Amino acid sequence: MRRAWREAEELGVDTIFTWDHFYPLYGEPEGKHFEALTTLASMAEVTEHAQIGALVICNSYRNPELLADAHRTIDHISGGRVILGIGAGWFEKDYDEYGYEFGDAPARLRALKRDLPRIRERLGKLNPPPVGEMPILIGGSGEKVTLRLVAEHANLWHGFGDAATFAKKNEILLGHCDAVGRNPGEIERTWGIQADALDSADDLLAAGVDHLIVGLGGDGKGYDLGAVRELVQWRDGANGRASSAA
Repeated sequence: MRRAWREAEELGVDTIFTWDHFYPLYGEPEGKHFEALTTLASMAEVTEHAQIGALVICNSYRNPELLADAHRTIDHISGGRVILGIGAGWFEKDYDEYGYEFGDAPARLRALKRDLPRIRERLGKLNPPPVGEMPILIGGSGEKVTLRLVAEHANLWHGFGDAATFAKKNEILLGHCDAVGRNPGEIERTWGIQADALDSADDLLAAGVDHLIVGLGGDGKGYDLGAVRELVQWRDGANGRASSAA
């Protein structure tokens, strides 16, 4: 994993993320796996330039004040590069195996709504404070609650799907921003893309996505960063075209 993070930095990526699960989501259900926050602390040590975070931390697994404090500490280790990515949670096996109450989606969303202000309040009390501004990323596309929370609290919003899906969800987000008096330009749109779907990048960019994130899996021996290399090359080309047009 450390080799892959370093290689990704050498390729010039903007961000590197882990996830927050206790078991693999695919492959061997009981396969090798590590906890997210300690993994993120290691990532902070061995990288120098990319922003880092979890895509996304499950709000259910940790007290919100502790979550804020842990991210603040990792932010200092990284020199101010941490993104606090968070979501309401969904992977039932994690909950069952580690003794958390799974409940239902509305209850988990209510908990996220309750805890986001607590996280911000704790970040404001910590001594020393975070090095950077520590942007908050909210993952999810639920139209009534999640996107409302994005409008109220997020610096970045993350989702998945094709360009049409993004456009639909983004329109709903714009409506929530209008309702709460938020400038939607303050929210960076990040979007997940699969390694075999990089040909959709142009359509997503045209639809309004700001930041594409490609997901990779390892086999226990290493990671193939070919898709990362290809996406970085596409990014640099797209940025060059935008500069020429300007």
